[in-house]
Amino acid sequence: MFIILCGRQIIMRLWGKVIKSGMRVQLGRCLSAKVSKNIVGLINLLNIRVMDIYKVLSGGERVTLECKKASKGLPASLWETYSAFANTYGGTILLGVVEHMDDPDKSKRFEIIGVDDADKIRKNLWDIVNNKEKVNINLLHDDDVQTIDAGGKAIIAINVPRADYTIRPIYINGNLSKGTFKRNHEGDYHCSEQEFKMMLRDANEAGNDRMILEYYTMDDIDIPTLERYRIMFKTNNPDHVWNGLDNKEFLKQLGGYAVNRKDGVEGLTMAGLLMFGKGLPVRERFDNVRMDYIDKSHLIGDQRYSDRLTYDGIWENNLFNFIRTVLPKLTSDLPRPFNMEGVVRNDDTPQHKAVREAVTNMIIHADFMVNGLLRIEKYDDRIVLTNPGLLKLPLEQIYHGGESKARNQRMQNMFRMIGYGENLGSGFPLILNAWNEKHWLKPELQEQPELMQVKLTLHVQPDPINDPINDPINDPIKLTERQGLILQMFAEDKSLSRERICEKTGLSDGTIKREIAFLKKSGYLERIGSLKTGYWKVNSRIPCPATGSSSNSVGKVW
Repeated sequence: MFIILCGRQIIMRLWGKVIKSGMRVQLGRCLSAKVSKNIVGLINLLNIRVMDIYKVLSGGERVTLECKKASKGLPASLWETYSAFANTYGGTILLGVVEHMDDPDKSKRFEIIGVDDADKIRKNLWDIVNNKEKVNINLLHDDDVQTIDAGGKAIIAINVPRADYTIRPIYINGNLSKGTFKRNHEGDYHCSEQEFKMMLRDANEAGNDRMILEYYTMDDIDIPTLERYRIMFKTNNPDHVWNGLDNKEFLKQLGGYAVNRKDGVEGLTMAGLLMFGKGLPVRERFDNVRMDYIDKSHLIGDQRYSDRLTYDGIWENNLFNFIRTVLPKLTSDLPRPFNMEGVVRNDDTPQHKAVREAVTNMIIHADFMVNGLLRIEKYDDRIVLTNPGLLKLPLEQIYHGGESKARNQRMQNMFRMIGYGENLGSGFPLILNAWNEKHWLKPELQEQPELMQVKLTLHVQPDPINDPINDPINDPIKLTERQGLILQMFAEDKSLSRERICEKTGLSDGTIKREIAFLKKSGYLERIGSLKTGYWKVNSRIPCPATGSSSNSVGKVW
């Protein structure tokens, strides 16, 4: 135990020196990545030694902890857990611990029995883990395997790190399809063909979207979409030599069209078709993935949603059109202060840039080869973005920033050339900083392996102008001319539809929705009955828009 504690003291001193040096970063900044991993793993194992082992076990087995009896030797199931931990989040295996599943009390469920011959088991472990016929890659170092004295009984702790995306999948028995496992809750499960193929694709540093789609040509490109992109490209790069190229050559330079020099096969790349393709070819080639936007903000009555963008045949459903259409909808309710730069208004706030970054990241990190949904949901208090595929990098590394490992590198470049996602490797910190500036809840990035997707939740604090006002009659607020006009129209026709208001005013449906929602929250407008059969009730005293004073008449049009 003295050796253990001394070892821990040495590590803690090293850590203290790192902190004192002012380097508020991971150990990897001052040590090699290999040494850093070993030390962090050793700290975890030593903590298990120093802490009450029963306290560790009281929480039961979980996604990063597995207990096995192993009193006489290594159980065969250990290697399934090794593969599962390596392919998921990493974890610790404790040998010499029995779990009694029939005991409902988790604190009493585990029994420490120890192992009979710890040295023999450890030697056997090293022999097997270095056998390529059993394990394709050995991730363990000396410090990853420790013997713990628990009340006179020997427990072996094995720290299995998460494998880097460049070497996944980790599989056993020389069988990629049947020997690749993943961790889910408390158990180890076989990876599906789709899952281990995703890992193999991710190991390719060149990215996924360079693949030439045989038989897909320039005839499958939606020219109006490409022309809209080229306008944005020229605006951001007015003197670029690519501006003078025809569409095909322009796409080649972007990585949207390619020629295989070896066999002469040419055609659109995955990036080219998904970004600029006609809707039908996109759906034909990528029928496993859908794009969907749903607005559940400012709902009235029994509305399920207030706006929806999905495959309806009205628009060419490629990624560029999807982003162009959705981004203004997502940012319409964000606070937008009046800011002039010379004679030009600049209302592109850090929060607007962060939302743009989030949407861009969702696309460049998506795996379009797996079944899933590219979905954006807007609520009154949050924006939720979901994309198919799992994270290539650990969560903590993504939050820290500094490294970008996009699956779709050509799409990433296409967005960068028009000013989207141009800060490579700093995208997520940019989002965090923008939200922190507003003191909003920290964005939540979640990996959901069971669904094969990643979800990002951006909590939004509405603009104060949209906050509810408890008593608008006793404490009137100023209404805009537009809001006063809408109230006047409802006063004259209590059954007036939103569509009819749009026709009369020339305003968009989204604008009318927001104004009605504001008037409802402020108390000036009330819905009586259901959305289909009810009617609108207007308060008898309506504040004048310019002064905030009240008028008993609703007959005046402002």
